[in-house]
Amino acid sequence: MAYNILIVDDSLTARTFIARTLQMAEVPLSQVYQARNGQEALDLLQRVWVDLVFADINMPTVNGTEMVRQMRAMDLLKSIPVIIISTDRSAQRMAEMREAGVQAYLTKPITPEDLKAVVERFLKSA
Repeated sequence: MAYNILIVDDSLTARTFIARTLQMAEVPLSQVYQARNGQEALDLLQRVWVDLVFADINMPTVNGTEMVRQMRAMDLLKSIPVIIISTDRSAQRMAEMREAGVQAYLTKPITPEDLKAVVERFLKSA
């Protein structure tokens, strides 16, 4: 099975790196969507189905925390796994994101093995 993945980050470099790392990890991909902030992601999620979202926290317009909270309030989006990829290693931030509804929290730098493991964890049983 190939997956639709959404990468949400205000940095084009970070989005490109995550997409390439997914390919290096040999994650079976159908479509990789990208959004520059949480609002773009929410708009995109109203039009297309994704299996999993990788997101940053600190973004303009709608940040990662608010994006996740809005997703969890929508019937069609509340079950989509959201994985945060961030440089913020604070226990408080990680706890805040889990409380908002994030399934996992990866800290940068990430490896292909990190991404493959998280995809398998949340999508292989789907």
